[in-house]
Parts: sequence; structure tokens; C-alpha cells
Amino acid sequence: MTEPPSTPPASGRVQIHLPANLEPIYANFALITNSPSELVIDLAQILPQVPQARVRARVILTPLNAKLLHRALGEHLARFETQFGEIRVPETPSLADHLFRPPPEAPEPPEPPEPPGPPAAPAPGEDS
Repeated sequence: MTEPPSTPPASGRVQIHLPANLEPIYANFALITNSPSELVIDLAQILPQVPQARVRARVILTPLNAKLLHRALGEHLARFETQFGEIRVPETPSLADHLFRPPPEAPEPPEPPEPPGPPAAPAPGEDS
């Protein structure tokens, strides 16, 4: 006999089960891609002197859940900074710039100058 689905608690909180064999990962690199229906976050490790990043986990989110994650991260970072001080992002290019910022867009090539035309005739009454 099947059990009826359990209803969520009235408080709106969900009980979380962490498996005993769940291994935490360390990530210092994230590659984020998207389609119209999902965002994919690949979490990876980059080690010094190793030219290749190793993806350790992939998280796939709906755009709504990605937006909610973004909000939750902002709230948690604000509390962290209140408790421990501002997290300063270096002004100069750093490893973080290379790892977490999208590549800069290629600048538009300048328009070529217009070729010189024939000299303009002086207006009546002007001396040349």
C-alpha cells in the first residue's frame, strides 16, 4: 500500500537530510552557462602550476531558482560583512578577474576616415 505524500510543515520550512557520505568540495572557479530554460554552474578547482581546471560539481537551476540563489547569496554576504568587515575586491586585474569575470567584448573597429573630396569653393564675398 502506498503512503500519501507528506505535506510540508505549516512554517514553510523544509527538513534537510545530509547523507553521512556526502563529500564537501572546494571550488575556486565557476563557469556559468545558460539556455532559455536553465542555468548551469560548473564548480571547479584550479591549482597552482596546473594548466587545467577540474570540475568537481555541476549545479543546474531554473532561472527563478538562480535568481533566488542570487538573492540568498547577497543576503548572506551582507550579514558576513556586517560581522567580519567588507570583502574587498582588488581594483587591479587579479586571478579572480580571470576566473570569474566574462571576457571583455572586442572593441568596435573605428570607422575609416572619409576620403578627402575636392576643395570647397569659397562662398560669394569670401577671399580665398
